[in-house]
Amino acid sequence: MKIAFLLHNAYGIGGTIRSTFNLAGALAARHRVEIVSLIRTIDTPGLPLPRAVRVRPLIDQRPGTPRESSDLGNPLLKQVSAHVPDAESKGTVNFNALTDQRLAAYLADTDADVVIATRPGLVICLAALGQEGRYLRIGQEHRLYGTHRAEIRTACDAALARLDANTSVSEADARTHRDRLPGIPTLLTGLPNCVPATGIEPSDGNAKLVVAAGRLIPVKRYDLLVRAWATVATKHPDWRLRIYGRGPQAPALRRQIDELGLAGHITMMGAHSPIETEWAKGAIAAVTSREESFGMTIVEAMHCGVPVVATDCPHGPGEIITSGRDGLLVPLGDADGIAKGLLTLIEDEPLRRSMGRAARVAAQRYAPERMATAYEELFAELLARRGQSAAPGTRPAAGAPPVSTVSRARSLVPRSLRARSLAAPARTPRPLARGNDGNDGTGHVHGAHRKAFKSTVKQLIRKPLHPVASCRVGADGTMTVLVEPADVQGASLTLTLTHRRGGGAPVRVPLRPPVAPGAPWTATLDRGAIDLAEGRWDLHVVRPSDGVRRRVISRFAEGRGLVGLEPLPGSPFSWWIPYPTVDGYLALRAWRRPAHAEARVLRAEADGLTVEGTLHGARFAPDAAPSAVATPRGAALPFTTGVTAVDATRFRFTIPYERVHAARDGQEGTVRWDLTLRKTSDSTTAIRIGRVIGDILDRHLTDLHPVTHGVRPELGKSGDLAITCAPHVN
Repeated sequence: MKIAFLLHNAYGIGGTIRSTFNLAGALAARHRVEIVSLIRTIDTPGLPLPRAVRVRPLIDQRPGTPRESSDLGNPLLKQVSAHVPDAESKGTVNFNALTDQRLAAYLADTDADVVIATRPGLVICLAALGQEGRYLRIGQEHRLYGTHRAEIRTACDAALARLDANTSVSEADARTHRDRLPGIPTLLTGLPNCVPATGIEPSDGNAKLVVAAGRLIPVKRYDLLVRAWATVATKHPDWRLRIYGRGPQAPALRRQIDELGLAGHITMMGAHSPIETEWAKGAIAAVTSREESFGMTIVEAMHCGVPVVATDCPHGPGEIITSGRDGLLVPLGDADGIAKGLLTLIEDEPLRRSMGRAARVAAQRYAPERMATAYEELFAELLARRGQSAAPGTRPAAGAPPVSTVSRARSLVPRSLRARSLAAPARTPRPLARGNDGNDGTGHVHGAHRKAFKSTVKQLIRKPLHPVASCRVGADGTMTVLVEPADVQGASLTLTLTHRRGGGAPVRVPLRPPVAPGAPWTATLDRGAIDLAEGRWDLHVVRPSDGVRRRVISRFAEGRGLVGLEPLPGSPFSWWIPYPTVDGYLALRAWRRPAHAEARVLRAEADGLTVEGTLHGARFAPDAAPSAVATPRGAALPFTTGVTAVDATRFRFTIPYERVHAARDGQEGTVRWDLTLRKTSDSTTAIRIGRVIGDILDRHLTDLHPVTHGVRPELGKSGDLAITCAPHVN
């Protein structure tokens, strides 16, 4: 069959796009699949697209596109849609007369056997413009029935009655559709989003870390999670909460965290993609929404072996989590209930670990392959309603399974989904006509033709070198670079690390060949054996036979092993963090210093800023009198504060706020001082104080603290600690 998905913008990033890509990729294993993007805003999709899936844009709105091929100046863009309500046509979605025109043309000419619309405006257009009887017309509801504005809901309800089927991502919402739309001929059913396992190393449950992720909007109720964490932090101050995401609620959440004194306990991490590497760092996941159409983040966390504490909200969590076995459901809108659920898993390690194992098993229900089978069964039932055994004029892709294979796969689908008839039977592809090229009609080339073909290919085509890799950090800090075998060919391949600013010769590490078909090439970066200068290092794969050198594309930078890891003893101090660059390559940030003072705790107290930390690469003498030196960047005065050496490596000091204001020396505006440590009162060696240890690359964006009495601690781009001071106001 040929299956087409209608997306508004396949070049964006969002849950609907991601779930569509996942399902399209799974269906492409047995069918021809294309994604029709109503608009195109950039050159390539922002999310990974399966190779077998084609994207077909209808309207080109890329800036800088040549005028003759651009649609940016088309006058129809300013005319209203004849089909889609204004409430669905505003803002970034923007349906208009041009979208009507292009969709109508596509739906009139397509050779698809199934067309699936993924948002209300597209569902409305599919009903109004689609060709009844030529192909199956299916709508998808990725939100909830009652969450749309009345104008959109009314138009959608009318449109659904003209489709073959409409799917909701939970069975509860499908029931709502059936209750609200009695008597329509359209099949209304629940088919969850598919969520693939990524192959990253799952959580080991060791980190004292809770992770939450999602858009920072009111429906997610992160304010409840922050309030609950005030209770958790009181009982378990060594546990931390990370909140990943961006959105309009970010400033309010930051204020709430500061007002509750939780800046040292909760980290707002910003957006992160892919998020799976961050789920795997946690021991527990938290979802506190007041409603969820499905709960994709829940399944993602479960795939990573992380049990989820989720509010029992409509509609998704209760269908995904079996409370007490693979996660916990807690009362809706109850901060105390959320805290109680989190504390249950924090304080019961065996339960937490057993739930993590069960969560990985449960998440397999949503594997793309299983959901693709469920969709095939849906197509078959709809065709059976028409009295067809297969869609007209279609051929399944080579290797499509017989009916019996698909029927047996029904047992893999969740019980709530097993209400479909058998999938459409496979049909034998039409043989190709035999020609003079030696092709016998089955696609095989014989004899001299085959030899000539192979010879020509060898002469004209070089073996590819297009490395895609993940970097995985082990519990001992050793990093393994796993290069995917596709598009990597050759012998004696080498991984090189090159300092971005020319800091010495490249470091070369041999790449070990795959040990089995499909296994990766591997290179080991031993932090005890490799000495990397401070800075950023780019990774390349080099093939000596022809001198080809290609930069490594990042699949995953798995930093789970860095959470809780300590630096190697002795001097110099060194630390590495792998990360994906903004343009998608794998890189390594290295720190290397004779000694380093790690600021473990930054705490604003009544009279001053307290810093507690650990010295690495050096030790305090028993009778040492260490000090902290504040060096101004401008014309303000330097000053020194005494430091208490708790033992040979731990230290503590407090900088009085009044001392900081006095050192302003009348300077206007905000003044900044860099902080360093001296091991003795007469030492001239400055040891930088900062935050480097751990898995977070850009501490200046995440480790934020409030202004107290005009003074704020800040971390620079290299993780070094400074304090800023604004004019003192009594």
